[in-house]
Amino acid sequence: MTSIGMVVLGATDMGRAIGFWSEALGYELREGGAGADWSSLTPAGGLGTGIGLQQTTTLAEKHPRVHLDLYVADAAEQAAEIERLVSLGAERVDWDLYPEDPDFVVLADPEGNRFCIVDTSHGHE
Repeated sequence: MTSIGMVVLGATDMGRAIGFWSEALGYELREGGAGADWSSLTPAGGLGTGIGLQQTTTLAEKHPRVHLDLYVADAAEQAAEIERLVSLGAERVDWDLYPEDPDFVVLADPEGNRFCIVDTSHGHE
């Protein structure tokens, strides 16, 4: 049986990507760095899935087939996390595929990678 060891995101500016995801998730740099072609970040407490950052020259997809869902407990925490992440360099995405009653908000990291902030109290994960 296999398991997910790491989620990998493309980065055109490794230092910027490391800085954003370290602050966003409270992760620590395990290997690599600003000048590296590959870097990995792991949870500060050691438990959880890591984030890999791979140097790329391709642009992020507008409607990616794979993305991160970051969970929060309720709408208030969702709003606070969105503001915190925007202050770190994320951008709100004008998402054209929202359902009628969304439990998520789409953001993009400074590299353009889309991710969602999901309100888990909303009733449908």
